[in-house]
Amino acid sequence: MRIFHTKQVSYDMPAMPGKISAGILLYRKPYPLTEVMLVHPGGPFWKNKDSGAWTIPKGEPMEKELLQDAAWREFFEETGYQLKRGGRVLTPVRQKAGKWIHAWIVEGDFDTSALKSNTFELEWPPKSGVKRSFPEIDKASWFSLLSARKKINPAQVALLDDLDAILKNEF
Repeated sequence: MRIFHTKQVSYDMPAMPGKISAGILLYRKPYPLTEVMLVHPGGPFWKNKDSGAWTIPKGEPMEKELLQDAAWREFFEETGYQLKRGGRVLTPVRQKAGKWIHAWIVEGDFDTSALKSNTFELEWPPKSGVKRSFPEIDKASWFSLLSARKKINPAQVALLDDLDAILKNEF
């Protein structure tokens, strides 16, 4: 079994549910014209939010699920696209509310118009007693690294910085 290490975590260990998400930062070259694919959360709360609302496809691991398994599963559930395994682990980042994001960079391509996200149910409008179904992700798009820094959740900018540094070293 291949073991990924950073200062914070060993990636062959099962994750505990909650306060941790695992995801994929999908990118396409050539450097320095690299683009990254980000997703926009669905549902009424995120409907009119743009800058700072986009994210990498990610989600919480199930009990005893390996973080890298959770990352690939979540990517598929949120996009409908099955990525090949591989990639490179990034340094985890901590979001404002305290959740740690563990991410892998994967080079690839995805037709964002083919997005097929899973859904969730929510009482909407609040206290109406009416349950409605919403897509977990309502859109996906490719962004330059510069544009992505403006769109992505501010805590996840460090993931873009790590990707940029890795690609700069390979260039």
